[in-house]
Amino acid sequence: MLLAMDVTAQYAVAPDGTRLAWSGAGAGGPPVVLCDGIGCAGYVWRPLLPELAVDRRVIHWNYRGHGRSAAPRDPERMTVGDCVQDLLAVLDAAGERRAILAGHSMGVQIVLEAHRRAPDRVAGLVLVCGAPGRLIDTFHDRATLRVLFPFARRLVLRYPDLARLAFRAIVPTDFALQYALTYEVDAARVDRRDLVRYLDDLAEIDPTLFVRLLASASVHDARDHLPAIGVPTLVVAGERDSFTPMRLSQDMHRRIPGSDLLVVPGGTHVAPLEAPALVSARVRAFLADRVPIEGAPRLAAAPSAAGSPSETPPTPAPTKKRPRKRAARTTAPRARARGASRPAAKRKRKPPRST
Repeated sequence: MLLAMDVTAQYAVAPDGTRLAWSGAGAGGPPVVLCDGIGCAGYVWRPLLPELAVDRRVIHWNYRGHGRSAAPRDPERMTVGDCVQDLLAVLDAAGERRAILAGHSMGVQIVLEAHRRAPDRVAGLVLVCGAPGRLIDTFHDRATLRVLFPFARRLVLRYPDLARLAFRAIVPTDFALQYALTYEVDAARVDRRDLVRYLDDLAEIDPTLFVRLLASASVHDARDHLPAIGVPTLVVAGERDSFTPMRLSQDMHRRIPGSDLLVVPGGTHVAPLEAPALVSARVRAFLADRVPIEGAPRLAAAPSAAGSPSETPPTPAPTKKRPRKRAARTTAPRARARGASRPAAKRKRKPPRST
C-alpha cells in the first residue's frame, strides 16, 4: 500500500528481474529515499513524508514481497543484500545518482549496507529506531526471540500453506492491535489507524518470505562499517523503544564520526508517529544544515517537544552552571526569603541586584 501523498506507482526492475514499486513526491535534491522496516509498507513515514516533500524530492519504495512490489521468483533471494541491490535499482529508475537514505527499524541495516557497497550513491543518512545488525539478538533486550526464531522458521518453511492461513488469521485482529497499543507503543500518542495499516500490510506478506528476510537480518551486521561513514548522519532513537533499545542508537552515534543524535522523549519504536512535529522539524533542520539544497536558505533550529530537550548526548553530561550574574538574579527572591534570619545590617549592605 502506498502513502496518501503518492499519486501513481512506478516500477523498477531488480537485477534478478523482481518488479519493485516506488513513488515520489516533491522536488529538489539530493532527494530523500525512505526505507521501511521488515513487514512494513510505509505506515511509519506518513507524517514525515509530506513535511520533507516541502523542500525536496522524496521517494518511497516497497521491498520485494512487500506492498506493491512482486515476490522474487527464487524465494531464497530474500536477503539484506538483495534489498540493497533493489534500492540501487530504484535510484536508477528514479534517475537519481545520489540520495539521502532514511531507514526505519530493519531499514537502518539496509541503508548502512547500501553505504558500504555504494558510498558514492549516498549523500547522507537518517537512521530511525534501528540497529546496525543482528536484529533479533537485542529484541526486548532478551534472548527469547533468538532462541525461538530458528524453531519458528523451520515450521513456517515446512508448512507454508498452514503458515499463510495462520498469518492472515492472527495478524490483522483486534487482539494484535490491543497488544501493540498496550505493550509496544504509546497508545495516547499513536493513531490507531496507523497500526491497523501496519497490521494489514504485514498480513499480506508471504510468511515464508518474511522469515527468510528476518533470518538474513539476524546475521547481517554493519557495526564494523560505522567508523568509515563519512556522510552527514542523523540518528533518531525512541527513549522507550523495546524493539531496538535506545542504547543501540547511542552506540551508532558514538561510532559514526560527526553524527547527530535525536532522542524522542518517551518515544517507542514508532517515535515518528508519536512525536511527528519534533521528528519532522529535526530531520528537516538537519538536512537543511548538513545536506542543503543548492541556493536554499537554512532552516532555524528545530524546537523541542513540550519543553523537553530534543537532543540527548550518548552519555549524560553534568549540567553546566549558569554565569554567576544570572544565578544572582534567579536566586534573589529565595535569598530575600531566607534573609529574615540574618542581621538587618548585612541585608542592607548587600541588597539584591535590580533587574
